[in-house]
This record gives sequence, structure tokens and C-alpha cells, in this order.
Amino acid sequence: MGNKLVLIDGNSIIYRAFFALPLLNNDKGIYTNAVYGFTTMLLRMMEEEKPTHMLVAFDAGKTTFRHETYKEYKGGRQKTPPELSEQFPLLKEVLDAFQIAHYELDNYEADDIIGTLSKQVEEDGWDVTVISGDKDLLQLVSDKVTVTLTKKGISEVERYTPDYLKGKMEISEKQIIDLKALMGDSSDNIPGVPGVGEKTAIKLLKQFHSLEKVYENLDQVSGKKLKEKLANHKDEAFMSKQLVTIKRDTPITIQPDDVKYDGYQQSEVSSIFRELGFKSLLHRIEGKEDEDTTTVNEQSAIDFTVLKEINDDLFTGEEALIVEMIEENYHQASIEGFSIVNSNHAYFIPTEVALESNIFKNWLEAEDQQKIVFDAKKTLVSLLRNDIHIKGIIFDMLLASYLLNPSENNHDIPAIGHRMGRTDCLFDEEVYGKGAKQHVPEQSVLADHVVRKAMTLYNLKEKMENQLQENEQYELFTELEMPLALILGEMEHTGVRVDESRLEEMRIDLKERLAELEQEVHELAGEEFNLNSPKQLGTILFDKLGLPVIKKTKTGYSTAADVLEQLQDEHKIIPKLLLYRQLGKLQSTYIEGLLKVVNKDTGKIHTRFNQALTQTGRLSSIDPNLQNIPIRLEEGRKIRQAFIPEQEGWLMFAADYSQIELRVLAHIANDEKLISAFQHDLDIHTQTAMDVFHVDKEAVTSNMRRQAKAVNFGIVYGISDYGLSQNLGITRKEAKQFIDRYFASYPGVKAYMEEIVQEAKHKGYVSTLMKRRRYLPDITSRNFNKRSFAERTAMNTPIQGSAADIIKKAMIDLDHKLKEVKLKARMLLQVHDELIMEAPKSEIDKLIEIVPAVMENAVNLNVPLKVDYAYGDSWFDAK
Repeated sequence: MGNKLVLIDGNSIIYRAFFALPLLNNDKGIYTNAVYGFTTMLLRMMEEEKPTHMLVAFDAGKTTFRHETYKEYKGGRQKTPPELSEQFPLLKEVLDAFQIAHYELDNYEADDIIGTLSKQVEEDGWDVTVISGDKDLLQLVSDKVTVTLTKKGISEVERYTPDYLKGKMEISEKQIIDLKALMGDSSDNIPGVPGVGEKTAIKLLKQFHSLEKVYENLDQVSGKKLKEKLANHKDEAFMSKQLVTIKRDTPITIQPDDVKYDGYQQSEVSSIFRELGFKSLLHRIEGKEDEDTTTVNEQSAIDFTVLKEINDDLFTGEEALIVEMIEENYHQASIEGFSIVNSNHAYFIPTEVALESNIFKNWLEAEDQQKIVFDAKKTLVSLLRNDIHIKGIIFDMLLASYLLNPSENNHDIPAIGHRMGRTDCLFDEEVYGKGAKQHVPEQSVLADHVVRKAMTLYNLKEKMENQLQENEQYELFTELEMPLALILGEMEHTGVRVDESRLEEMRIDLKERLAELEQEVHELAGEEFNLNSPKQLGTILFDKLGLPVIKKTKTGYSTAADVLEQLQDEHKIIPKLLLYRQLGKLQSTYIEGLLKVVNKDTGKIHTRFNQALTQTGRLSSIDPNLQNIPIRLEEGRKIRQAFIPEQEGWLMFAADYSQIELRVLAHIANDEKLISAFQHDLDIHTQTAMDVFHVDKEAVTSNMRRQAKAVNFGIVYGISDYGLSQNLGITRKEAKQFIDRYFASYPGVKAYMEEIVQEAKHKGYVSTLMKRRRYLPDITSRNFNKRSFAERTAMNTPIQGSAADIIKKAMIDLDHKLKEVKLKARMLLQVHDELIMEAPKSEIDKLIEIVPAVMENAVNLNVPLKVDYAYGDSWFDAK
């Protein structure tokens, strides 16, 4: 078998991939859409072409030897979006993982590298495939060189051989240069002959064969105007020919032997796919994963006692306590056993022994008996379900680990123990068996494991406390996160009552509405079909109705949401399809999803708040996620009608911070103008619109305010001109002007953004107002992509994290105040900047007085905090 060289135009393909796919990012926030598209194409190409040699060529910079001929060459191109620029280094990492050579040469373009290398190997009898999106490369087509051009983004390709080129374009590969010289190329700012398009150019070349012959026989050109255009622009035509001609003798230092391709190591590629979050591609290269061959290292024996009864002399006044549950959702999990470890002994206590002992219950509920636990919230809830209200918790290992290592995604006891040098603990999976979440091992194995957890807990407390002290985070731990965990536990255990009959009504209403929409869509389509079948829908939209094809998949036309959104103005059927999908998601995910998780014993939903998950300190919720109920559609907002007070004669009360992140920004950035706007209670979006548009308040339109709002909320996240242009539907030039005017209006904000990045580079982390840290190891990375994301994170974290800390502090203060004045009102939910409560009607006036005052005085900033409130018969009414 002979040699086959595949040459890829790196710049062309990654550009096409970027604009063909919506902006995607992995779980770290790094943009990946262009790399994903490129890699998808790469895998397909390797399967089809089976190359023996490969090279991806890149442009080396903005300036090439062609600029010596024509300074305006490529001068009309817009600046590369930073969301794309950041992905070039990442793509090269992917290529390195695949062991595919990549190359660039100063003063030359990728086309020239491809042209030179293809010529070298072509002369030696090699087969060559060139892959690009640029028709200029068709000039390389020969009996040994096939040029494959991408179409419709990168989802389809067209292979050009000499015969195919002649049949499709009616000219030969040698005439491609002359074609481009005559018609020019606006994307590269190549002038050509104004007014001469592709059809006219091909007609001329079919008659005269070359550019030179056209001008030698100008008098034979038919059409007076065409003849004048050619005569007046002869110099531009020949200069254009010089510009478009690929140089095939560039001084490249890479040789054919340097680009030999022997395949890739699956482990290397799998690793970077996991990092990028390319799950579908990971499955594609791995297929069925090898069976897990993990073995358990033998552990040294530990001494502990299994108790059959509990005596008063068991406790010393400071114990590590483990309440062991196998099932993840502790609102319904059964307790499998307890372990207590102190300075003298280690014990395992079977569940029935522990829960039947008054001595044990009294110890748990004693404030003066100090307990060291892992996950205080989970411990509290599990015991409340057994009518035990634990008190005296002085240390929570989960929260300590979270504050010390916020970027870690594993905070279980074995992982913490191993990170901190403990080797006497096992991982759950190794003890219970891989994936055996519901399997309870025999008691001897269970007891050994649970005691090891408690021992690790007891032995690491002091070390972790010392680290918190060193980080100036001990107060954050003891005064914020620890008290909050117990409040959240109470909120989870209380739950929020759900009117199931109202949800059933909504389910029926939505079902009818969906049926109506389905009928309307069928009428517009002229026939019945399955709206949930992408294949049938694609046939209707693109074959029958003739809508423009945006994107294709392996199985046919793409009917993804982003595709339909681009077609909204093309046909009345599209808005109805989009609404059908939105209502369908409401029906399945939220209406039916909520009905499934209503506790049959309490008639309530008991969500779980994740307190040790996000790196900014924000809370999230799961099983179900009550922070994500969609409210853009009226039908989505109405779902909140089903959340009602537990008792008759009670009301729901909601209070939320107004623009808290912008107020925190004003404080942290110490921007005088922003501070003044909030101190004078001005509408900040109107104020920003006045500043950036240079108009009086009365002249600010709703559209101006909308644009100002987008900048206000986006600027601190490091939004680029490209990102803002996408959000607002304006040009990048307009978006850049907008951002520049914003920074001119608020110089303190710009100074903050620059200074916080430098601080992060110096310290390696950024902090919130309450000393919460977020470590940024990539802030000095040589990888532009990683460094850029770290810089955006540095700008945002102190603001979003401080806002999260403030509402946490407000929850603690409010809990204390409600108990102090002995109100029955209680907190039920926290949804980012909002607190939802329930209370007797008789307490509402008191809440109106207390809640805003407590929340607005949670911290002292340079600007006032502002709280809005409302109340009503349901969560929906309290908005």
C-alpha cells in the first residue's frame, strides 16, 4: 500500500466549525464549540481516508509576503472573536494528543505550506487529500491530489478531482487562479475586476482559457461594459492573480517523514476528551470500556467495639460521629449504623441499638456535648426523621474541605483522608462493590468501614482547622457555613407543601394546549406527522415547505432548537413548534417531574441544597431542582401556583435582593459614579444608557435600556464584543463601541477588572468579601484559552461569591431574628437572591418590618442593599 498524505487547512476548518456550531463550553466554562466541530470532522476523515501521513497547517500571523504586494490584503476581515482565539491553543493540544503534526511558518499562510508539501510528495507518487473550506485550494487539484471542501459548516464535504472539477465548474484546476483573479474575493479583500462574477469569469475562461489570453484578445470580448471594466481594471486583475496564487516553494523546515502518522494512544485522547467534556466523542473512540480491574489494597486492622448497649461513660465530651446511609437521597434513606470515635475508643453502634437508647438520644440533643461530623446538614435531616434534633456540632469536615479545596469535586471522607495523608480509610466503591449504591454489606464489613470514616474525621479535625486559620477562613467556616448548614437542614426537613390537584389541573391544561398546537402545526404543514420525530419534522420543514437548510446531521436535517430559532421569521409554523417544545418540556420535566417527588407522607417536596458544590459559594438544589423552575413563559410561572403554605390561614412571603451583584461590583470596584447611582436610588440601567448613549433620561428608549442592562450584567463576566453582539443582535463594531463607552463612564470598574487579574496572578487565587477563595492555577498558563477563562473567572468570582455570602449571612441573621421575636414564620427555600417563607397572616405586618431590615443590614457596603418583597396565597402570588 502506498503513502497517503492528508493536509488540513487548520484556520479554515476551525473558523467554519466555530460559526457552524452554537457557543459551547465545558463544565469549567472554557469555550469548546470550534474544537468540538474540528475534532468531529477529524475523526470522520481519519476513518474515511486512512492516512499514512498527516499535517494540520496554520497561518502564522496577520502579515504575509502578500501584504508587500497589496497592503489591504485581507484588510476587510473582522477581528477574530476572542471566543474563537482562545480555542486555537486548545486545538493544538488535541492534535498533540492524537499525535498529529501541526505546523506554521512566519510570513506565509497555511495554503502555501499545503501547496509546497503536496507538490513534494506528489512528485514522489504519493496520494494527497487536502481538506479546507477555501476554494483557492482547488488550484492544487491533480491526478494525485484531491481537494475536499467542507459545505454547510463542516457537516458535509465535496471531493474535487480533475474530472469532478471540470464537470462541476466547466474549467480546469489550472484555471482556478484566473477565475479568482477575474472575480476577486471579498473575504480576502482581493479586488479582481469589479462587476465580474463567477459566471462571467467562467464564460471568459471557457472562451479564452487564461487571464493573459483574455487581455491579449480584449477586442473579442462581447459586451461594451464588460470590455470597459476589464480594460480599466487590468492592473487589479493581474495583482489579484499574484495574490491568489499559492506559493508551492515556501522554505518549510518540515519534511514528509516528519508527518508520519501511526495512530493515537487512546488513553491520551480519552484524557483530553474528558477534560473538554466531549462525551459523545469519548464513547466513539473508546467503544465499550474495559472492565474495571481495580483491586482493594489490604488495610491494617483497626480496633473497635460493636456495642450492644450504650452507657453514660461512653462519651468524653468531644466525639466524631458518623451516621451511615447508603442511599444518596437522605430524605428517604435508612440509617445503616453509627460510629463514634473519641480519644479513648472507637465504636460501631447498630441502628436498632442506637435509636432505642435514650442515653444516645440525650447525648445527640445535648448542646454541651461536642460533635465532629461529616455533612452536618445530612446528619441533622437524617436524625430529624427519627425525631432527634442534634445539637452541639462544632466541626463539619465536608464544609472545611469545601472551603479549603473549592475546585475539588470529591469531598467524601476517603478522598479527603487520602489528600491529607491518611491511609487508613477505604473508598465506598471498594467496600460496597462498584456501583452498588443500594447494597448494604454484611455488618462486619460495614462496621469496619464506618469506624474508619469516624477515625479519619476525628484525626483530621485539628489539621483542617489550622489550615482554615492560616487562610483567614476560620470565621467564614464557623460563622457562616456551619450555622447555615443547620438552617438549610431545617428548611429541607420542613419542605414546601405542594397542591397536587393544581399540578394535575396544569397537566391537563397543558395536555390540551399541546394537542391544540399539534393540530395547528398539522394544518400549517398540510398533513399529520409526529412532531417529536426529527426525521419527519425535517421532511416537512425542508422538503415540503422548502425552508432554508441550516444544518444537517448524519441522519438528515437538523431540527435542533438553535436551528428553529434561526428560522422563526421564515414560516408561521416555526414559532408554534418552538412553543410546542417549550410546553412539552414544562409538562414532562416540571409538572410530571414535581408530581413524582411529592412525599406521600407529608404532601411536600423536600429538595436538597448543595452547599459544597459551586466554586463561587452559591447554593444549588437537587431532587428536585427548585431553583430552576422556568419563569419566562406564563405557563412556567404558573407552576409556582402549586407551592402553597402548609397550614390554612398562612401565606407565602418572598423577599429578594435588587441587583445585588451590581451593588457588590460598585462596592468592590469603588467606582464613584456607580456608587452615586445606587446611593441616589437611580435606575442603574437607565443611568448606564444615559452615559453610554450620551442622552438625557427622557431620551432613553426601552431598547437603549435593554442594551445597557445587557452590558451591566455582562461586563463583569468578561463579556467580549463578539459575545455582546450575539446577545443584542448588533454588529461587533457597535458592541465594541458600547463596551468602550461603558468603561469610559465607569473607570473604576475597568480598573478593578485589570487589578483583580493582576492580584490573581500574584496570589494564585481571588477572594470574596468574606474571604472565600477560588484558586486559579491557569491564571499564568501559557495556554491562551485556559488563561483567558481564568481571567474572566477572576473578575466574576469576588462579585458573584460575595453576593452569595451576603444572602447566606442574611439567612443566618433572619433565622436568629425570627426566633428572637418568637414568630412562627419560617424559611422554606432560597433561590439565589430570593428567600421564600411561609407565615400566619397575622405575622405578615411583622415580616414586612423585619425581613427587609435584616437582609438590607446583613453587611455594610458603600452602597445600600435593597430588598423587594411580596406575599400571597402561593409562591406565584408572592411575586
